[in-house]
Amino acid sequence: MARFSLKRAILLLSGLLFLVILLLVVSAVRFLITPAEQEGREQVLFVQKGLSLNQVASELERRNIIVSKALFGLWGKIMGSSRRIKAGEYRLSPNMPPIRILEILTTGAVITYPVTFPEGYTIEQIADVLDSNELVEKEEFVILAHKPAVLKQYNIVGPSLEGYLYPDTYHFPRGISPSAAIDAMISRFRQLTGPLEKRAEVLGMTMEEVIILASIVEKETGLGDERPKIASVFLNRLKQGMRLESDPTVIYGINGFNGNLTRKDLEEPTLYNTYVIRGLPIGPIANPGLEAIKAVLFPEETDYLYFVSKNDGSHHFSKTLSDHNMAVRFYQRGGGESAGQNDNPS
Repeated sequence: MARFSLKRAILLLSGLLFLVILLLVVSAVRFLITPAEQEGREQVLFVQKGLSLNQVASELERRNIIVSKALFGLWGKIMGSSRRIKAGEYRLSPNMPPIRILEILTTGAVITYPVTFPEGYTIEQIADVLDSNELVEKEEFVILAHKPAVLKQYNIVGPSLEGYLYPDTYHFPRGISPSAAIDAMISRFRQLTGPLEKRAEVLGMTMEEVIILASIVEKETGLGDERPKIASVFLNRLKQGMRLESDPTVIYGINGFNGNLTRKDLEEPTLYNTYVIRGLPIGPIANPGLEAIKAVLFPEETDYLYFVSKNDGSHHFSKTLSDHNMAVRFYQRGGGESAGQNDNPS
């Protein structure tokens, strides 16, 4: 009789324990699939790097995005998510089930912001855009873009990453690291220029030389149909051993350029002043787009050695210095007195 009673007691306790566990499981499942509110307002939550699951759960409960930090934290631990919460900015709402919220936090589905870098932007200008959008601090970005270790990492020859930060529209999250932003831009550059490397070999040029010249072409004209012709002028001058004499290269080499290019500037020896040095400058002067790069690789076949602005965004091209000087006098009144007009293709 005693054994029978003990057996009944054990069965009863087991049954009660099963019911308790079942109720807990049902409650947990209900919690996971039931939003805190059906019509809750969307909120922005910034998860700082290093925050624990419990800390994030506490903030979610405080904002009424979830109803129980304990259940949320428990489920996260069961799923092994306690150390997988990713830092970043999130859009979350009380009308999301907690299981979806945890998925968002562990997969890093952060808010991203579109940011556009036009063709021809320099490292400084790119850093300004990132900084003004509160994505990356300018100084950190500029310093990193000039670090020898970073250049070595990407196998880039030159004084900086100038020329290799591909101009495009990117979607970056708030708090993105400067290195991650740089990696995205260089990856895009490699993706688009990789198929063109064989063409550079055919022309007897390195990709570094192509990018340097493309950056000059990019800064010389904003007209797409002129780029192959502009490229032909510089390539023709290089073949003849002439100096490129491009104003944008001089400007790039001037620290704190005030917008007024003088004859003294044209005579100042720098590693970028193509009025002084022969051949290409030490590195690119901007980040060229694909069309400028293609213009260098597939230039128009011409005999032009000079060009001058027609003051409407386009240029007049000449084969001889005498024709060029006539064009300068025609398009630029008083051009005969302007600095560098005698042998300046631009």
